[in-house]
Amino acid sequence: MALLTILRYPDPRLHTVAKPVAQVDDRIRQLADDMLATMYEADGVGLAATQVDVHERVIVMDTSSERDQPLVLINPELTAVSEEMHVGDEGCLSVPTIYEPVQRHARVTVRALDRNGQTFSLDTEGLAAVCVQHEMDHLMGKVFVEYLSTLKRNRIKTKMIKKTRDEQGSR
Repeated sequence: MALLTILRYPDPRLHTVAKPVAQVDDRIRQLADDMLATMYEADGVGLAATQVDVHERVIVMDTSSERDQPLVLINPELTAVSEEMHVGDEGCLSVPTIYEPVQRHARVTVRALDRNGQTFSLDTEGLAAVCVQHEMDHLMGKVFVEYLSTLKRNRIKTKMIKKTRDEQGSR
């Protein structure tokens, strides 16, 4: 498994809308494995292919406390959302060290293909529901900071540009 490079906000590639996966094959399974390794290495709970500059509808996640329940969602689509909403702090591997409150549906049902191309449906709530919605936003080219005020978003953008410049300068 290879570790992939995670794009950092405000990289414009994060705003690319992902295309559906035409066929679940060895290339897609390898991508999912590499994404899981990258997500675990970065200590994240979810990762969308868009974040590693692959613009296909693939998400990996693991919201278990033991970090031993990896989930692969290919071509995910929400089939049900609760009317009840929840506001919680969200972070993102593409926006490291930034956590801001975002409003999401408290429960969602997602239908997707697994790593073998089999359709499954998953009812989620809590962190898993937030993670599914957050990662599906990435597939639509949306980063969680876009839910914030323009002022907050611009401050975060400035901070991320400076952080990237500082890191590149120290190499």
